[in-house]
Amino acid sequence: MKASAPLYYGDYLKIRELLELQKPESERVGVEAHDEMLFIVIHQVYELWFKQILHDLNSVLRIFSSERVEDSRVGACVSRLERIHKTQKLLLQQIDVLETMTPMDFLDFRDLLIPASGFQSLQFRQIENLMGLLPEKRLSFGNQSYLARVSPEDRTKLEASEKTPSLFVRLESWLERTPFLSSEGFSFWAEYRRAVETMLEKDRGLILGFKDIDPAFQKQQLDMLERTRGSFQLVLDEKKHAELKGQGAWRLSFPATQAALFIFLYRDYPALQGPYRILQGLIEIDEAWTQWRYRHALMAQRMIGTKIGTGGSSGSDYLQQATERHKIFQDFTKLSTFFIPRAALPKLPEKIAAELSLAYAR
Repeated sequence: MKASAPLYYGDYLKIRELLELQKPESERVGVEAHDEMLFIVIHQVYELWFKQILHDLNSVLRIFSSERVEDSRVGACVSRLERIHKTQKLLLQQIDVLETMTPMDFLDFRDLLIPASGFQSLQFRQIENLMGLLPEKRLSFGNQSYLARVSPEDRTKLEASEKTPSLFVRLESWLERTPFLSSEGFSFWAEYRRAVETMLEKDRGLILGFKDIDPAFQKQQLDMLERTRGSFQLVLDEKKHAELKGQGAWRLSFPATQAALFIFLYRDYPALQGPYRILQGLIEIDEAWTQWRYRHALMAQRMIGTKIGTGGSSGSDYLQQATERHKIFQDFTKLSTFFIPRAALPKLPEKIAAELSLAYAR
């Protein structure tokens, strides 16, 4: 494919238009505030990176919207999720640059921004919705929906993103279709239960075998072991899983939870490397958003102390609470609770092992 006419660098990237988009309010009202230019550039760059994240995220969503996700497309999803994660690292690094602005520098123009706020970023809220943040899980903003603080046009777009099946929903459906979990004469979960019981009984024997141990401490250790035994019911007992899901302690469906655990346990098999990297990638993306929110909260506290934010939020306090409340894929992180040593893993039947391995005709 060839361009219809020779391209010039500045024209292709619209450099002239781009460099005219920085319009400091302090300049407009005749007040000198040198660092407002930095503030504008940083946040405009944020929005450009959000645009790229949405571009990659929507691509992944389209792939997972198919009833069958081809193996060749799994690689593309892994690549795009990795790019999102690397982009998040850039977002974190930008805070380092923004923090070269002191609190006094910020005060030179802060009041001119009211009531505008980063809380009103359409693209960031779209990312959260399309990733899978549920409206009811959002931290309330002055006892109001987050939609109350955006323009009618942006509200319409955000409501549309809430109705779009999210990556969490698409991925859950994909996991529920995972094969390999059972075959004729073999039930993986029965074997896994036996392996867990063997592991826990070995631990029990070690605790009881300690000599000169304080009886109270020994009882404490045995009680903890029983709690660990009970926690495994989340992946072994569908009724217990449903109970915890109803309490809001777990979000992923029972079959999707079992499939994800299977992928983590047997990720060394070639056929599961792609799915494993997708799950691991989502854990990393979730952690990166948590880090970004936390750094943002620290920066807000440094800049404005306990003042309210320009948009009327509780400032750093709101950002700090959102750090924990707005996690999306933490179920995948919690699955490490149910990992057992490789040596203790049930041996897969030859047929299933062969399907999970790469085979070449000779």
